[in-house]
Amino acid sequence: METPLPTALGDKTARPLARQLELHTVGDLLRHYPRRYIAHTQVTHSSDREDQRFRDKEHVTLLGTVHSVSGRRMRNRKGHITEATVVIGAQRLTCTFFNQPYRERDLQPGTRALFSGDLSRYKGGWQLAAPEFIVLGAGVSADLPGLIPIYPATRKLRSWVVMMAVRQVLDLLDDPEDPLPEVLRAAHGLATLGDALRRVHLPDTWEEQKAARRRLVWDEAFGLQLAMAGRRAGATSRPAPACPRREDGLAAAFDARLPFALTGAQTTVGESLAEVLAGTEPLNRLLQGDVGSGKTIVALRAMLQVVDSGRQAVLLAPTEVLAAQHARSLRAMLGSLGRAGELPDDPTADPDGHATRVTLLTGSLGARARREALLDAQSGAAGIVVGTHAVIQQGVGFADLGLVVVDEQHRFGVHQRDELRSRPGTTTPHVLVMTATPIPRTVALTLYGDLDTSVLDELPAGRQPIATTAVPAGVKPRWLERAWERVHEEVAAGHQVYVVCPRIGEEGGEPGTEDDEPSRAADDLLDPEADADEEPGPEARPPLAVAEVAPMLAAGPLAGLRLEVLHGRMPTDEKDAVMRAFSEGRVDVLVATTVIEVGVDVPNATMMVILDADRFGVSQLHQLRGRVGRGSASSSCLFVTEALEGSPALTRLERLAATPDGFEVSRLDLEVRDEGDVLGAQQSGRRSGLHMLSVLKHADLVAEARDEAREVVGADPTLARHPGLAGLVRSVVDEASAAFLDRL
Repeated sequence: METPLPTALGDKTARPLARQLELHTVGDLLRHYPRRYIAHTQVTHSSDREDQRFRDKEHVTLLGTVHSVSGRRMRNRKGHITEATVVIGAQRLTCTFFNQPYRERDLQPGTRALFSGDLSRYKGGWQLAAPEFIVLGAGVSADLPGLIPIYPATRKLRSWVVMMAVRQVLDLLDDPEDPLPEVLRAAHGLATLGDALRRVHLPDTWEEQKAARRRLVWDEAFGLQLAMAGRRAGATSRPAPACPRREDGLAAAFDARLPFALTGAQTTVGESLAEVLAGTEPLNRLLQGDVGSGKTIVALRAMLQVVDSGRQAVLLAPTEVLAAQHARSLRAMLGSLGRAGELPDDPTADPDGHATRVTLLTGSLGARARREALLDAQSGAAGIVVGTHAVIQQGVGFADLGLVVVDEQHRFGVHQRDELRSRPGTTTPHVLVMTATPIPRTVALTLYGDLDTSVLDELPAGRQPIATTAVPAGVKPRWLERAWERVHEEVAAGHQVYVVCPRIGEEGGEPGTEDDEPSRAADDLLDPEADADEEPGPEARPPLAVAEVAPMLAAGPLAGLRLEVLHGRMPTDEKDAVMRAFSEGRVDVLVATTVIEVGVDVPNATMMVILDADRFGVSQLHQLRGRVGRGSASSSCLFVTEALEGSPALTRLERLAATPDGFEVSRLDLEVRDEGDVLGAQQSGRRSGLHMLSVLKHADLVAEARDEAREVVGADPTLARHPGLAGLVRSVVDEASAAFLDRL
């Protein structure tokens, strides 16, 4: 499998494979699997399925039969044109050739061929202009399997060129040694590796193709699970600090003061976390709970258990607004229990001697405040440190770090989330990550078995569901007009409203966006009488911006209401002042960017209007709507978009509006973005270190592989007695990728 392709195929054949597809060895080529197949003994699949694949400007390889061919002189310019009508099932397309009259001889009616080219619309039908083709006739037909493989290819390297190269390699080389023990293959009904590689590339029947792919998917799942099981076993060499519970400690004092009863889910999850924290096996847990399910109090109780053991806990938040909110919230929940050393003259503040200190550490702190926060963390005076990414920067030390809590972990990169627990030392801190909507990569790792998961599936008493509606403002302007009327009604009822825009405007955009000069787009969306026919669509203008929308709202549909603006580029003191004013009810409508996406808790806010909702990700939209519905009053969220009826963007918003559960939202996000690279830092997207394995398609098979891997590694942790399996792990997970497997 490591044989260089030039050795196996020669330089002339190997060079374009390396240049166009980055295939350098025999293994690379044989792992370049077909993306689909065409039945050789039939014309093709049904026309309906084939037509659904067609997209304008798409590069395709299709099997068809020539129905008719004709040539003529072009009318308006010099030259000759040849047109062949090709039948694909019940569908027809035109293959057009310029100044190639001999194509009439090559493509006689009844000729069957593979055609490769770029699709385009032509006179109401589909056209391939100057396609390349290979006729399936004498000599060629005999070399093809019953199912013709169609490979990922390029315009310069056709699918059949890859197919012929694969065939040549398979004819020349012996079958590779099978890494799976025969007993394991028999137990799971798996083909041998050599047979699987041949049948995935050259299958005669759909049954052969299915059996081959199942074996190859199983290899990837098993190799990944062996790597994960090995790293979990290796983690015991660096234990976590034991943090046993105390019956008379700070955590018990906090529980005794709680003014409400915990939900059953909070109690169950809390007991599970407490049990693991008491031991030396590092906690590696995803706490998933929908917005408002009480994740913060579960995390606080875990942090207090760690503080009771004489150690410290860190709560990591993605933004300064959220970090400050968490610090205020924790101090409020703890009361005097969170103000150790701050009330020396008040003997009633801490009558039992149980207290700690909550310290906020962010990048915008002044020099004096930062020095004090750093000293609190370094000396251990602060049992709980709350901060942004500034906490994981070099130079921030801790007396004895026992637990890292990461809130809204989808907002952190893989390296950032891993930095704290990978610091030098004899122990590694426990890690708890919290989210309402896991990123696709985390969902994948959870289902692959690398993350333990606790779920809060109950909402506290009194919490109301959020009524969510997609508002297609471009085609139903009256719906938008009604939305602004609803804002007035909510304010008149004594409630407050968020209006969210994807961009700041004027001085700059939120990270990852670009700002442009103000345009009439904001006027159009705010004015229900605007002529929708004149609007070229959402992609023809920049996203709506807070700086443009806020004054237009104040002068237009929301005139008379108290409006304020909040975005990430405002000075910290201004942001805090605006949030305090909104929290205290002195602001009716807050026009903001995604700076309010997580952690902002204003129970009186009962409505959110998200403008240009199609510009946001699925998880982001779910997080945003979680800012309402935090009190006992009924709440609503509107996804306003100019996307057209039937468009993928509007369909996605309508599906999300009908999906209130955060984990289901993350699965929808997984469908949209795929799981990303579970073997690397990429959190979403379609470039994966795995060729076939998909968390959406192969969950049952992954579970099989996980059970087998744990049994094998339990008996042979280093795979010393299973050199074939060690090689399988290396083929699936290289050294660089393996470093990511125990990261969240």
